[in-house]
Amino acid sequence: MPHLVVDGMNVIGSRPDGWWRDRARATRRLLGRLQTLHRTTGDPVTLVLDGRPLPDVPEGAHDGVQVLYARRGGADAADDRIVEFVAGLENPSAVAVVTSDRGLRARVGELGTPAMGAGALLARLDEADPT
Repeated sequence: MPHLVVDGMNVIGSRPDGWWRDRARATRRLLGRLQTLHRTTGDPVTLVLDGRPLPDVPEGAHDGVQVLYARRGGADAADDRIVEFVAGLENPSAVAVVTSDRGLRARVGELGTPAMGAGALLARLDEADPT
């Protein structure tokens, strides 16, 4: 599997499991599941999030998962950060962006970056860590 670049809120929001009642908890849960995936596979993972950085999850490395935050608020802020990150890579085709957002899929596709849907990642996470 290539380096995964995860559109965090898109993945979190793809399952109606009550995440909206505690967005910070849902973010920490996804991060934990991605850390388990990284430990299991060794594949690099970058998680890109909207909103203010969580005090206990600043931007940077967290047990094998790189966490990035959108640089601004508003619509498509995390999408812009994902495109910026991917465009800055030496080989954008060596990563896969995880999102179900058609607009973001098209934008990274222009860079030669493949995308996979949130459901595919969640199924993989369920296999690695069924919590």
